[in-house]
Amino acid sequence: MDATTPPDPAPLSPGRRIRYWRERRGMTREVLGGLVGKSASWVKAVETDRLQPPRLPTLLRIAEVLHIRNLADLTGDQSIPIRMFTGPGHAALPQVRAAINDYTLTASGPPPNPAHLRARLARSWAARHSAPDHRTVLGGILPDLLRDAQHLARATQGTERRAAHAILAEAYNLSQFYLAYQPAPDLLWRVAERAMLAAQESEDPATIAGAAWLLAQAHRDAGDWDAADHVNLEALRMLEPLAPDADTGLAAMAGALHFEAAYTAAKAGRSGDAWRCWDKAKHIADHLPPAYYHPMTSFSRIIMGAHALTVDVELRNVGESVRLARRIHAELIPSQPRRGRHLIEAARAHYLGNDMDSALRTLEDAYTAAPETIRYNGYARRIVLELLEDGAAPLRHQAELLAGKVGLLD
Repeated sequence: MDATTPPDPAPLSPGRRIRYWRERRGMTREVLGGLVGKSASWVKAVETDRLQPPRLPTLLRIAEVLHIRNLADLTGDQSIPIRMFTGPGHAALPQVRAAINDYTLTASGPPPNPAHLRARLARSWAARHSAPDHRTVLGGILPDLLRDAQHLARATQGTERRAAHAILAEAYNLSQFYLAYQPAPDLLWRVAERAMLAAQESEDPATIAGAAWLLAQAHRDAGDWDAADHVNLEALRMLEPLAPDADTGLAAMAGALHFEAAYTAAKAGRSGDAWRCWDKAKHIADHLPPAYYHPMTSFSRIIMGAHALTVDVELRNVGESVRLARRIHAELIPSQPRRGRHLIEAARAHYLGNDMDSALRTLEDAYTAAPETIRYNGYARRIVLELLEDGAAPLRHQAELLAGKVGLLD
């Protein structure tokens, strides 16, 4: 049975599904009711089918609070257009899929020069961070890059083969940023697992840690928090003896893993664990050069405030998350897609605080910073959809304009 699906789901009404997910999250009716603006008695009446299932805006808010990405897990109605919450398939997805699946086993011509391939990877990371539409940029880069990295890994032996697998793992890592939140979970998992296999072949700690960081995210986003924690812990154990002599990149990778553990703990509602892990990440960040910014994870001094906001939002610390949302200057985050992601988290904070005007304005800022980031983000799409359905009249007009831009009206 899938860890994210209720047992024997067919007979369960929406109310009973809500109860299942609430109890799974360890949340009382009073807490759930407070977070969605309802009373505990209202929650009980819905869960026991004494009230009709909530309307879509309330269902969306319940899904947000209970960390549910697929609304059908609450409704059981597969006719709901799930694309509205996951984002559309990017135009280049078939080409990227073909490159990932292209396992030509016979060599065709000489392999690419490893130094040139590493330079292409570095330019690709830089292009991703500087592009407002980073998926379009990566969609044009990845097919050739993946094929060349696969060719190099097949064609080399010995020490060169290990270095080639490090390049291949990094190419797979880059592709995960393209695939995230697209309707291709099978492809995302294939790439995450291949990245880890290639990283292990490389025997390079930084490469293995990078693959583990993304694999943990895949487990976390699938709701398998135990697996995410295990992958994170194993990577941190591997890095621990290397810490005294670690260079800046390896130290930043350890910091990113500590924050990933914090994020997973916050998702699971473990506040103490979340902040302990965040503190460890912050300690590492404080010892990085002031202007340093890790090219894959974005780990840096400047990102720690955004990371704190994410933890507060996931823990439903509404007052503190709103305070951070107002205090952090998004324009200081050098990566445009990461800036857009932070602004979506800030919008979630305002949304949880029932400040829908600020939530919508912040989402508009996120669209300005990185249109494709908001277009593929389920949290952002849910907020816009709720405002379309149930917002005050002036907000509905603004929400309709934004909904058109992010593809909710297609």
